[in-house]
Amino acid sequence: MPEGGFEPIGTLLRQGRGEAGSAAPRVALVHYWLVGMRGGEKVLEELCAMFPGADIYTHVAVPERLSERLRAHRIEESFIARLPFARRHYQRYLPLMPRALEQFDLAGYDLVISSESGPAKGVIPAPETPHLCYCHSPMRYLWDQFHTYRAGAGRLTRAAMPLIAHSLRQWDVTSAARVDRFAANSTHVAARIGKYWRREADVVHPPVALADFAPVAPAERGDFYLWAGELAPYKRPDLAIEAFRRLGRPLVMIGGPEATRRRLAAQAPENVTVLGQVDFPTLRAHLARARALVFPGEEDFGIVPVEAMASGRPVIAYGRGGALDTVIDGETGLLYREPTAEGLAEAVLRFEAEGLDRIDPAALAARAARFSPEAFRTGITRSLAALGAPLPP
Repeated sequence: MPEGGFEPIGTLLRQGRGEAGSAAPRVALVHYWLVGMRGGEKVLEELCAMFPGADIYTHVAVPERLSERLRAHRIEESFIARLPFARRHYQRYLPLMPRALEQFDLAGYDLVISSESGPAKGVIPAPETPHLCYCHSPMRYLWDQFHTYRAGAGRLTRAAMPLIAHSLRQWDVTSAARVDRFAANSTHVAARIGKYWRREADVVHPPVALADFAPVAPAERGDFYLWAGELAPYKRPDLAIEAFRRLGRPLVMIGGPEATRRRLAAQAPENVTVLGQVDFPTLRAHLARARALVFPGEEDFGIVPVEAMASGRPVIAYGRGGALDTVIDGETGLLYREPTAEGLAEAVLRFEAEGLDRIDPAALAARAARFSPEAFRTGITRSLAALGAPLPP
């Protein structure tokens, strides 16, 4: 077993590891870090399903927080994992991650697919090995949201960011030249790849587990609006609270972390309920019963709106970013242009006036179907074929 990695039972016997005479290609999947199961890890799961014999390379892995599908693969960690407190404070080692990626030995692989949001694409495959990068986002804290992240950081981090960001940006652009082809998770991300890396990208939307969601009968629906997601500043939970303070309509908010939930709950009016993190059945029930999902942040893609549509409910979204790929204004919800509490409040009033809460759930589910796991696999296969790379078995 390579130093820094862990080898699940049976891995060495699995077909497709490049043994003599094996027809299956040897595939390396490179992911920034594996510390939980969020959108990026769901994409990695689908890539693992496409290439069941693939090896995974990452900076840090916490196996008990990963799905069974990911744990079934051989996972090798970079030297970052052996640094003090890396499994909790891995992001503090960001300046060392470029060097760590370049130390991975990818000789002998027939295909490399990197999953980029944190540093992942900077590996160095063999000259003959095609490299497809699936980009969830160029690193936001280096590029378009650098000042937002810096403003919300602690004093020491705020002072250090300008000192390290310049060289990291240089490496980020240089490492983009090592990639043979890019696939972006949205039109918005493809445009940012063009802006910062000067590269074109295919648009391959991430897979959404549509089968996990379903509409409910009209009699089971509630009169509340729903906000759901991580309580991060760029997702703008503060705008949702302020807009519904003005409206007086009931709003339920789902998401963590707990410290942020407590702070927002203390600021919220009586008509806003901040539930925090909930189990999946509770989330699914709220998505299906809400009058609409409100989505005031600018996201790279945004899976929650698709989950809401799969649940038969429309979406009121800020009309920038990934929402432009998912929500059709006037057909599956409403897009508004002013990124303020007043803009969101006016959008809710217009949503009600136009009767958009009566959109046919079947039409919403049909729109959501465009973002299925099958559509993702088809898109990745097309990108690989265009690259002349080995295709899934």
